[in-house]
Amino acid sequence: MSSKAFQDYYPEYFAHCYGCGKLNEVGHQIKTHWDGDESVTYFTPKDEHIAIPGYTYGGLLASLIDCHGTGTAAAAAYRAENREMNTEPPHRFLTASLHVDYLKPTPLGIELEIRGKIKEIKSRKVVIEEWIIANGIVTVRGEVVAVEVPDKMVLDLLEKVE
Repeated sequence: MSSKAFQDYYPEYFAHCYGCGKLNEVGHQIKTHWDGDESVTYFTPKDEHIAIPGYTYGGLLASLIDCHGTGTAAAAAYRAENREMNTEPPHRFLTASLHVDYLKPTPLGIELEIRGKIKEIKSRKVVIEEWIIANGIVTVRGEVVAVEVPDKMVLDLLEKVE
């Protein structure tokens, strides 16, 4: 794995997301890397991420699938263009569709492994299949359809930060 995560390359105007934004001090701040053809993130749910005693809240799990997917989409777009993630113009993706299947209860307080694999990449859309592993068992499966942030939205964001 490289030392810098996909999210470390996001320009500051794109780095506020609750799930993956490095500038969001109270967010999850997930860090995603390539592991061969798969992307991987590790996250340990805290006590406040409880659903019922001993188990993780499903909304958190969906959030991890969501943000892991958009980060993976950005990295896949750079990879498809055979360029580094610190080159311009930046790629940043938003969730167009999120599907999550909860297969088994996910334990609370242990490190979770979130993995993704690119199913499809074309133009401004990337589809990622994902899964969450707890204690070696897949507890959640998901799919994210991610679309690249529209140019107009980027321009609007740039105006707000200037």
